[in-house]
Parts: sequence; structure tokens; C-alpha cells
Amino acid sequence: MNTAINEAAGAVSAFGYIALLVVGVAIVAGLIWAFRLGMRVRRREPGPPRPQEQPTRPVSGPVQEAHEVREPDEVPRAADESERLTPHQLNPTGTKRADDQRRPRWEPGSSGSFGGGGGGRT
Repeated sequence: MNTAINEAAGAVSAFGYIALLVVGVAIVAGLIWAFRLGMRVRRREPGPPRPQEQPTRPVSGPVQEAHEVREPDEVPRAADESERLTPHQLNPTGTKRADDQRRPRWEPGSSGSFGGGGGGRT
């Protein structure tokens, strides 16, 4: 009786090892196939641009940053309570160019930051 159980257990164990081996071989074959497919796709892509094809600076020189002071833009109100505003009726940035373009400075006597250790406004 014990021999039959041992033989059945051995057969199941051998089947498990064979199944594990087959799955492992299938995964390795799939990885090799994916690598070869990637290489074929890569060969069909155009190469990197030559130095003559690289972008160049404008004749006027390098483009500089533009600094400007912005202020919040008011959300327009609908003429009627039942009317809704659509997205194209709103300002996309939510800000507008300020009339006063002087940069804001810290007031004298203010610490400049929360917990900065200064005396703060008195």
C-alpha cells in the first residue's frame, strides 16, 4: 500500500518538475523573441540627426527669458444667473500683466520668511 502512494507522489513530483521546466523554456523563448523583434524595429528607425540637421540659434542671438509682474485675473461673471460660462470665455492662465512692473520688495522690518528669526513687523 505504501508503494502505490510513493509511486503516485513520485509521478506528481516528476510532472511538476517537467511542467516547471517547460514554463521556464517558454519564458526564455519569449524573451529572446521580444529582443529580436526590438532589434528589427530599431534597425528600421531613422538614425540620429547629422550636425548639419541640428537646430541653430536665431540670427538675433540667443533667446532670453522675459520677466514680468503678473496679477490675478478676475473670473468673468455670467450676465444671467441661469447662463454658464464655457472654457473659451475664461482666461486660460488666470493671471494678467500688472500695470505696475516694479518688482515687489520686502518691507523694512519684516523677517522675509516664516520662522526666519527676525523681529517681524512691529
